[in-house]
Amino acid sequence: MPDFGTRPIDHDRRRILTALYLPAAAVAVMWIILAFDEVYRLGLARFGILPRTLQGLRGIVCAPLIHGGVDHLLNNSVPLLVLGWFTMYFYPKASGRVVLISWFTTGLWVWAVGRESYHIGASGIVYALAGFIFFSGVIRRRIALMAVSLIVVFLYGSMWWGALPLQPQVSWESHLFGGIVGSLMAWFYRKVPPAHVPPPPPEEPDEEDVEETFSGGDPGDEHVPPPLPPTPRSGSMYDPERTSSTWG
Repeated sequence: MPDFGTRPIDHDRRRILTALYLPAAAVAVMWIILAFDEVYRLGLARFGILPRTLQGLRGIVCAPLIHGGVDHLLNNSVPLLVLGWFTMYFYPKASGRVVLISWFTTGLWVWAVGRESYHIGASGIVYALAGFIFFSGVIRRRIALMAVSLIVVFLYGSMWWGALPLQPQVSWESHLFGGIVGSLMAWFYRKVPPAHVPPPPPEEPDEEDVEETFSGGDPGDEHVPPPLPPTPRSGSMYDPERTSSTWG
């Protein structure tokens, strides 16, 4: 007996919520770590990236999870949620690789050439996601994805000033290298198909192709010679002026 009380599943709404789970979980973990650091005075900043030192190598893994205070984490939380959702929703097949490569490659570059200071925070990943989303829409030339790129520019276009060495207390190295890594990955994963966007329109044939179609196809095609006119029966007279042909 059918159950008339159940409602059909809204798959679009479900996908929207599913794409938000992992970014929200990551931000929640960062807030928990900050809470323990603030309450118990753990001094977790020492686990950040200290360039060109052995102990600083652990910061490549730990630094994005550590923040200097509530304001620092709050400034990263909203972009992580928004940009993380964009990445998970429109590029689910590449999202995991984009985050992992952004995490470790940006940290390694900061460790190699950054200033001799502890670099902490998830802003490098934020800049990587912003660069990836923006250039992915530009490279793919899909209307929906280009609209997302414009939204990123509108919301976070001004943050690219943070990639310049203007404020000594800001890790502009993380911002700069994160943006570069995200932009490179947009090109590297340009052939990975996006999700939840209309398919591209079919390509129209060129005029040359159309002319070749009506003129007999490609030059390499085999042509069947036209049939010869029927041979007149014996005893009949063949008059060329009274014979019509559709092939000659």
